Amino acid sequence: MAYLTGFHAIEELIRSGKAKGPLLVANAGPRARTIMSLATDNKIRIDRVGEHELNRLAPGNRGIALHVEGKDQSNEMTVQDFLANLEEGQDALVVVLDGITDPHNYGAILRSCDQFGVDLVIVANRRSAKDAEVVSKTSAGAVAWVPIAIVPNLVRSVELCKEAGFWVYGADMKGEAVYEKDLRGRVVLIMGSEGSGISRLLKETCDGMVSIPTSGQVDSLNVSVAAGVLLYEARRQRH
Repeated sequence: MAYLTGFHAIEELIRSGKAKGPLLVANAGPRARTIMSLATDNKIRIDRVGEHELNRLAPGNRGIALHVEGKDQSNEMTVQDFLANLEEGQDALVVVLDGITDPHNYGAILRSCDQFGVDLVIVANRRSAKDAEVVSKTSAGAVAWVPIAIVPNLVRSVELCKEAGFWVYGADMKGEAVYEKDLRGRVVLIMGSEGSGISRLLKETCDGMVSIPTSGQVDSLNVSVAAGVLLYEARRQRH
């Protein structure tokens, strides 16, 4: 069994309509009571449990925990369905995560994707972050809202996007300054791991590479911070 313990993550999952529960409550403080009211409104069962029992089931809880199944927490869809549902001439922004295995980075990127209007996030079914609890907490519940495609082959998924008229850009320190690229229309942005960057085959699908001009002494930004900056620029150009 898996449990969500972050207040915000629990609230957002309930609001998304995906939560089935039950909601376990040991200490009903003000924030917990707000969540309990939300659960009641959404017809989610609330079970009162002792602190010892809740700590056994959901270590690190703050007096409340929501029982979840893995599929409850995400808004999964296929790349094919996403592309098929695009209308002719419709703009779209897709983010591909290549080798992002740290759940904190993954969650933070999902939070930025939600805030900056990303239409789809594509991740591999291997070499990706697996800790759903940490991802949900770090994303502040955004994992319940951002459409995600979990695929066996990132290269093939990007090729499908290109066939649908997407331009593909990879994040790379040696790339062109991001504000000099046109990120309007249909765009795929690929983020690679902090250690090895974007894999060779995936890099070969790119129409160009983009970077964030910086002036600090450290080599690069954290991947989740870099994703946030790049997505902000894409959002700025589109609005």
